[in-house]
Amino acid sequence: MSDPPTLAPRATAWFSLIRPKAGYKRRGSCDMIGIMATTAKLYLDQVSMTFNTPAGPLVALAPVTLAIAFGRFISLIGPHGCGKSTIFNILAGVLRPTTGRVLIDGIDSTGVTGRVGYMLQKDLLLPWCSVLDNVILGMEAQGVPPCEARHRALPLLRRYGFAGLEYVHPDALSGDMRQRAALLRTLLCDTDVVLLDEPFAALDAESKLAMQDWLLGLWADFGKTMVLVTRDVDEAIYLSDEVYVMATSPGRIAQTIAVPLARPRQRQVTQASEFTALKERCLELLAVDPNSVGKAA
Repeated sequence: MSDPPTLAPRATAWFSLIRPKAGYKRRGSCDMIGIMATTAKLYLDQVSMTFNTPAGPLVALAPVTLAIAFGRFISLIGPHGCGKSTIFNILAGVLRPTTGRVLIDGIDSTGVTGRVGYMLQKDLLLPWCSVLDNVILGMEAQGVPPCEARHRALPLLRRYGFAGLEYVHPDALSGDMRQRAALLRTLLCDTDVVLLDEPFAALDAESKLAMQDWLLGLWADFGKTMVLVTRDVDEAIYLSDEVYVMATSPGRIAQTIAVPLARPRQRQVTQASEFTALKERCLELLAVDPNSVGKAA
């Protein structure tokens, strides 16, 4: 598929996130920094971020150490200004931390793009392309020939609700179907780690619940390691194995909350006392932060 001469700026930025950096080698020796770092799928080793401002240095993120095992689903929640977006930009390789490093499969991936899939809040579907050609964009950016990419994508489109819609354009889709197409595009990229930046924030309540269940089905089928940023505490608990509650001034992880609810998750679990207790704990931690009001995201 040939693209028009220019792409929308946001779409161009998305391509830069998923295209592997020139010269990057996926295979290599592991950095021996301890058993947790070398066995975790995704490891943040004392990662921090300080920005220089006219008023002086601004510590956006205090040193964070975070280990995520292969195939886990974790969520980050927190008030404005707690560093959620900073962590995502560091994980995606578009922002180099002031200190620390990011390891994926034990390999130093700090400042390297193309190691993770990244789904932004907007679907960024190209209006002049069919659903099929939108879904294969990530694979094409990674060097997969268009014919092969279409061959891979077509069965999945039909399996996950797009039978009969493969060749329509995005303007014929509802908001939740556009998000489904964008999520399939992200999952089809050759990455084991997927970052989800509030992907359902713009959907109505009914569509959001349906998308959460749909996402859990894809996660189980694809076996990816998922990292979700959300402002919805119910969503974080329902989807995740662990919820990381963040705080501000500086941005940091205040507490890690394990979610011991059985899988596969059923919607009725949200009415269980265990779910309610987890939600109350998260809300308590978010309410404790005295700097949560008036901070920029």
